[in-house]
Amino acid sequence: MSTTTLPARRALDSFAILLMIGLCAIWGLQQVVIKTTNAALPPVFQAGLRSAIAAVLVWGWARSRGTPLFRNDGTLGAGLLAGVLFAAEFVCIFFGLTLTSASRMAVFLYTAPCFTALGLHWFGGGERMRRIQWLGIVAAFVGIGLAFADGFLHGPAARGSMLAGAAGDALGVLAGIAWAATTVVVRGSRLAHSSASKTLFYQLAVSAVVLLALALALGQARVEAVTPLALASLAYQAVVVAFVSYLLWFWLLRRYIASRLSVFSFLTPLFGVTFGVLLLGESFSPRFLAAGVLVLTGIALVNAPAQRPSPRA
Repeated sequence: MSTTTLPARRALDSFAILLMIGLCAIWGLQQVVIKTTNAALPPVFQAGLRSAIAAVLVWGWARSRGTPLFRNDGTLGAGLLAGVLFAAEFVCIFFGLTLTSASRMAVFLYTAPCFTALGLHWFGGGERMRRIQWLGIVAAFVGIGLAFADGFLHGPAARGSMLAGAAGDALGVLAGIAWAATTVVVRGSRLAHSSASKTLFYQLAVSAVVLLALALALGQARVEAVTPLALASLAYQAVVVAFVSYLLWFWLLRRYIASRLSVFSFLTPLFGVTFGVLLLGESFSPRFLAAGVLVLTGIALVNAPAQRPSPRA
């Protein structure tokens, strides 16, 4: 592979903006796709197949590019941990979507940037949060609390259904925490200096082993029905999301200013809620809408770029 130096990271141009909007739409649709497939493919088995297929694709991509994936570079421990956390994230997402709506999962899952900021503040070796970011954390956590309250006040009348919905919401938050923990591990270890393909391969390959083993242990390693929708869903998750979109995201991070890209993260839950309403007929109350606004505001504040001091005359 060529060893030419990558260009310096630059401000977003129209191509990067349009690509980020497209990626956010892809990620927002993911929760809807998973939920529609849970009846045909059990949740953990579906997640394991997704990771396994995407891992093979990443391996093929790295091989075609001459990117070494199995070189001993001191990243094994961090890579295994990142893969286990990645698996935990998707266990929470796939199980959570059997209990709560895709719209609610999208909002709870994408609290991850707030948990990432906290993790990097405490464990990131000097990535301290500013006042505006602390304000964003508070806004997001208030939004989470309001959304949980809405689940009890606006959810199904049956107590068992309300408790199940609350459990699904909680799994969404846990998925966001696991996602944030994965980011902190990557940023705080030698993985930060590895290729994007190797970092992604660790997460996909390890999670595939963990998830498929868990599916076997839980008796979920089966296919309820092979339908065109189930096959299309699995292809979307594995090829479009876990392979293409993640590699495009890493490509953007290597070429554009990361803080500018991260601001777009608030669009993903918006797309998630929109797709849940349009494609699954889900509804939400004004209370949940207010909670979502608080969470999105928190995400935006956490990702707000630092203001550079004005140069002296």
